[in-house]
Amino acid sequence: MAQQLNLLSQGQIIPTALHTEMERSYLEYAMSVIVGRALPDVRDGLKPVHRRILYAMYELGLTPDRPFRKCARVVGDVLGKYHPHGDQAVYDAMVRLVQDFSSRYPLLSGHGNFGSVDNDPAAAMRYTESRLSGISYETMLMDVNDSTVDFTSNFDNSNQEPVVLPAKLPILLLNGCSGIAVGMATNIPPHNLNEIVDALIALIDEPDLSNEKLLKLVPGPDFPTSGEIIDQNGIKEAYLTGKGIIPVRGVATIEQLKSHKKRSREKTAIIVTELPFQVNKAAWIEKVAELVNQGKINDIADIRDESDRQGIRVVIELKKDGEPQHILNQLYKQTALQSNFGVIMLGLVNNKPCQLSLKEMLTEFLSFRETTLTRQYNYELIEKQEKVHLLEGLLIALKQLKKVIEILSNSPDGTIAKNSLQERLKISESQANSILSMPLRRITGLEKQKIEEEFTQLQTRITQLQELLGDRKELLKALKKELRSFKRKFGDDRRTKITNKIAISVTPEKQKQSKFPQEELPLLLNQPLPEDAIAQITAKGKIYWQRQNEIDTTPIVKKTTDLIVYQELIGKQEQIIAFFDSGKAYPIPTAEIPPYPAKQTIEKLVSNSAMQDNHQPINYLCLHADTKSSLLLLTKGGFLKRVSIQELDGIGNRGFQLIKLKPQDSLKYILPVNDGEELAVATNGGRLLRYSITEENMSIMGRSAQGSIGIKLKYGEEIVGCLGVNNNSNIALISQLGYAKILPINTIRKVNLGQLGTQAFRFKDKNDRLQSILSIDHSQNIIVKTNLDGRHLIDVNKLTPNGEKSIVKLQSEEIIILALNWFGQLTSS
Repeated sequence: MAQQLNLLSQGQIIPTALHTEMERSYLEYAMSVIVGRALPDVRDGLKPVHRRILYAMYELGLTPDRPFRKCARVVGDVLGKYHPHGDQAVYDAMVRLVQDFSSRYPLLSGHGNFGSVDNDPAAAMRYTESRLSGISYETMLMDVNDSTVDFTSNFDNSNQEPVVLPAKLPILLLNGCSGIAVGMATNIPPHNLNEIVDALIALIDEPDLSNEKLLKLVPGPDFPTSGEIIDQNGIKEAYLTGKGIIPVRGVATIEQLKSHKKRSREKTAIIVTELPFQVNKAAWIEKVAELVNQGKINDIADIRDESDRQGIRVVIELKKDGEPQHILNQLYKQTALQSNFGVIMLGLVNNKPCQLSLKEMLTEFLSFRETTLTRQYNYELIEKQEKVHLLEGLLIALKQLKKVIEILSNSPDGTIAKNSLQERLKISESQANSILSMPLRRITGLEKQKIEEEFTQLQTRITQLQELLGDRKELLKALKKELRSFKRKFGDDRRTKITNKIAISVTPEKQKQSKFPQEELPLLLNQPLPEDAIAQITAKGKIYWQRQNEIDTTPIVKKTTDLIVYQELIGKQEQIIAFFDSGKAYPIPTAEIPPYPAKQTIEKLVSNSAMQDNHQPINYLCLHADTKSSLLLLTKGGFLKRVSIQELDGIGNRGFQLIKLKPQDSLKYILPVNDGEELAVATNGGRLLRYSITEENMSIMGRSAQGSIGIKLKYGEEIVGCLGVNNNSNIALISQLGYAKILPINTIRKVNLGQLGTQAFRFKDKNDRLQSILSIDHSQNIIVKTNLDGRHLIDVNKLTPNGEKSIVKLQSEEIIILALNWFGQLTSS
């Protein structure tokens, strides 16, 4: 007691009011959670744990081109160097960065079990492996150093870590973020990369861009699990104020299921193929079953999960008298099949939590990116100037080589040699040191030439950097070029549809009195198409239908137009089959093709059939009475195969494999043929091969067969075209650099499978390659598209069979990437 009184008398204990101390401690704790744990930084869109995971993996060298590494090793590095928290918390954050149903653009690539939409847990970290994904490495970590961003000491001052990563894309908007801090929370939805890049470029060009124009460029969130946004009012409110509610609905269709038993009636079923973002599929199915057992939803006979690796498919079979639309509305009302996404666009700006509008968030990112670019270019300029300074010294020494040798041979030590070089050659100390450290091989003629070339290149780069740093317009132009390159490399189509359907909010009692409630309901039943409906498919895989008399046959060559590559009369509900480079065929439900101007993607229409990701459609075929007897398949590796058209009979929604492919091979061309016809195949080297399609030469094989080697490709050679022809056919050959010729096919000799064929095209430029082969007549024209999105209409009457002729004037580095026939009028076959 005496000691305590003594401490008090010496002033070592400071009396403090309890409420004051609680207030101070709580605020410190709250700010620690807000800044150091729960909220993302607007600049790179990351929370500290995610930033530390990415940086630790970068230091470990886990780039996209390196092998996967055990997650336990990564977690250990993160804990030991940067993030002194629980290992499970770090691993859970890693898992979410891998999951493609949690992140729109995953920042990590995973190998192993990382969970599922059924909320299945990931395997333990000792079993799973990961590495950086392409988008995270190239847009966030490639330029991370103290020249571009600030670094700070870690928790024990043993290492340095970046305060923020030099993000080149607004990851906060692309992947979204959710977090709960003290007294505040954030919930930012993911968005489409193409749309965000377009908005950034528009803001660079027009900083005062209106909200109306911005909302046209970014119409709404784009969730990784697709789904459907059914009200745009919430989107507008969220984007303008930073807070709003967006109703999201899963995608469901009503189908008639065929029974395998004889005399059994068809059953009506609701097929759910997409769920709202962050909805647990297994829990949702359990909830539906519970509502059925409780009698809150009637007329459901069975529910089963037919989902697989390729996609979601939940089948809800209905009873005989069940009204599908009524039941579907009840599912929307009483389950998470329709749910609200509450948007709170809260992030850290200068370490302060701020609620931002969409425009403010984009502007903050552009400001940050301009700062990092300026720092990066300044550092590079200093580095290049120092290098040029040293090279100047080397060039001076090489021009006066005899004097240098004399100085070195007469100097007793390095210090005197350095001083003599500085004095007699009039160079700096660093230049003298560079000369003294120069190996003897650098005095050879070839090495001298390399030094001069490097010196010239460095001077050119220094001029560019000075121009970028001295002119903000040039800096912004470089930023726009960078954004466009990321759009081309990582951009993809929108997954989430945006409609104006009205959310279901009626009570079960009212709805049971009438099969069709008074409010507007979503149109889900398949509607019959008009008999003159024409399906049109574009080069980008967009599909829609128009009436035959409404189609404009004027050739469109504007850059903004997506060229039509396929059109077919589908008014009779004939089935269209889409063939993919994976070797699989899928039916396109014609009743689900939207009318013009609404556009749907081929992948979207067949995704209900569990199509694998990252595969592209290569051709389409409408099955009708005059369809030919067989299909000819040609792979990228030169394998030819012929299958009967009857293989397509009864093709189901899940499709089937038409050819067995070798690893790294893919299906490139498919076309219907008859026995006795001929086939013309062209390579980019200008070779043309002409085959007879006979049972002896190309026999019909089963679906599991691999085919025969039809073409032996030379090194670097690729197949660029495949046509069905006859002895009277004329073909057009078009090169990448804009040369073309017409060739009668009867001038090309027939060959057997595996032979070299005929050199049909002579290139006037050694860098040119054949790009397309087209079957034409003089009533047709040709449209070509270039890599710079240029469009040109070619009159075939101006082409002659006498030799290669320039048809298009191309800019520097511009090449033709697509050539199509233009018929001038629409036919139904």
